[in-house]
Amino acid sequence: MVIINRYKHANQLLVGFENFPYAEIHIFVLFFLYILTRNEVKSGGRSDLIPTIKFRHCSLLRNRRCAVAYLYDRLLRIRALRWEYGSVLPNALRFHMSAEEVEWFNHYKKSLATYMRSLGGDEGLDITQDMKPPKSLYIEVRCLKDYGEFEVDDGTSVLLKKNSQHFLPRWKCEQLVRQGVLEHVLS
Repeated sequence: MVIINRYKHANQLLVGFENFPYAEIHIFVLFFLYILTRNEVKSGGRSDLIPTIKFRHCSLLRNRRCAVAYLYDRLLRIRALRWEYGSVLPNALRFHMSAEEVEWFNHYKKSLATYMRSLGGDEGLDITQDMKPPKSLYIEVRCLKDYGEFEVDDGTSVLLKKNSQHFLPRWKCEQLVRQGVLEHVLS
């Protein structure tokens, strides 16, 4: 498993997922043995196997609880990725997600966008901005990639080229900072 230092949640998201199919196989084998033992008790009258049946049943229930807890924790981490990286996930993270997780992420992204549009009048309110209270309304940023034209709310446009520095409104460029297009320059 490749550990990606640039993405904080990537390390947390990837832990253990490669072993999940083995857990599914283990649960299936345990269930198959449970059925065989139960049928042997029913047909052969072997009451000495009842504790084995109870033990395997408890093991199945425990494994199911663990699998559900693991999947729920993974879901919470994927939801946190939406708040940290915005609506576009980096390919390095998307690569380690299943098709169902990507589908859930897209559904969550659309639901959150619908909710944000319902807030704050005509334009809506982006509640993913300013996760921490800003110290100033404008920040100095350095462009890490060629991005192209970027329009500021007063109508002026800025050309974002690699290694260029700009003084921009925090709320306008915070999403680009999270996506890795810009970096905040601390003087």
